[in-house]
Order: sequence, then structure tokens, then C-alpha cells
Amino acid sequence: MRVLIPGALRTYTERGQVEVSGATLGAVLSELDRLYPGIRFRMIDEQDRIRRHIRIFVNGEQVRDLAHRLPRRTKW
Repeated sequence: MRVLIPGALRTYTERGQVEVSGATLGAVLSELDRLYPGIRFRMIDEQDRIRRHIRIFVNGEQVRDLAHRLPRRTKW
């Protein structure tokens, strides 16, 4: 799936969008961190929750649950 990367996190990816896979939001963030070490910590806190200042959207809808199941074709 295509993940759009905001400007503040592009130092990790060096691009505005990346392709990753995962069945849940948490799995996608873990895959992002595998490919771009450190990026997940900027979005997820020590209690494994999305940081308050971070907004994650799946198909235009804000998501706050890492267990959120993702459809096969998703645009963040």
C-alpha cells in the first residue's frame, strides 16, 4: 500500500511516499520502521499508542487504533 510521508518525517524516507504492506496499522508502522529505522518512534510512544500530536489517516478517515485492519488497497 502507498503511505504518504509528511515533510517532518521525510528525513527518514527521503521521499514523499513509500510502498509497504501489512494487515493492520500497527503492522504497517512496524514495516516502515524496518525499512526506515526510527520512524515509528516519532509516531508511537512508549505505551504503544499513537502520539497525541500525530494524525494518521486511512482513506481519508482518521485512525487512532494500531489494531485497525486495513483494506488491501489503501492510500494513507
